[in-house]
Amino acid sequence: MNGYNWLAVTLCVGIFLTTFLAGDGAGLMLNIIGITVVISGTLGATFLSYPQSDIKAAFKVARNSYLVDPPTAKEIVNGLMDLSIRSRHEGVLSLENAEEETTVMFLKSALGMLVDGYREAEFRDVLFTEMYFFQQRRRQQERLFRHMARLAPSFGVAGSVIGLIGMLAGIGEVGVVIKTIPIALTSTLYGIVLANFMFIPAAESINVKTEKELLMQKLVVEGVSAIASEHNTIRLQTKLESFLTPAARAENHLSFEELRNKYQELKLARLDEAGETA
Repeated sequence: MNGYNWLAVTLCVGIFLTTFLAGDGAGLMLNIIGITVVISGTLGATFLSYPQSDIKAAFKVARNSYLVDPPTAKEIVNGLMDLSIRSRHEGVLSLENAEEETTVMFLKSALGMLVDGYREAEFRDVLFTEMYFFQQRRRQQERLFRHMARLAPSFGVAGSVIGLIGMLAGIGEVGVVIKTIPIALTSTLYGIVLANFMFIPAAESINVKTEKELLMQKLVVEGVSAIASEHNTIRLQTKLESFLTPAARAENHLSFEELRNKYQELKLARLDEAGETA
């Protein structure tokens, strides 16, 4: 998420909270018993449904889906083009240095297998297997938040029933009825808000982030496979750009000549550095 996303969320939350507090009965909107019933019930049912490790992992992935942006497809394409040129000039073994330089773990794994001499069919099989289980883990984490989104409104209704029981028990006593009405009315509200403003958005954020990462991984697999097959760099660029949107293809990106010049400059810099060290 970028700054505009956070600005929009802050604005919407501010408007939403203002509607809570604008009325004369703003104090009735805040009910500790109601929110406690909803949160404790939802968390308790979640811990009954999933092991602690899965819950911890799901919340960590949800947090990262908002705070950590994966590399863009354009960045991956340019990176693979650079690797292709390096491979054609110095051979596949030269990619060992690139393996150490990259911060994309999936690309690092792919380059490691390429340098270690895996055949194309072998490392494609390993990488697609890794992608499959990555997707399965993310689906499980997404499912956890959707499960919580189903639970929260149900426990909101449970909180309302608790309030109604208190009202029935206090018939004839105005003070008791006044205390239990907010529990009956706000518990359902809290459950709906938690489900639709926290849990479902978290699940959707995980889903969107997963789809983006899978696209990046597919790009890496196809790019590394083309490098292993020693495809012409221009053909590789054409193939990889098929993964991009038309708008992204229209944007200025590094040409083959620019990439080659950039690689030559890096190569000369490494030679100068080696000479100074010697």
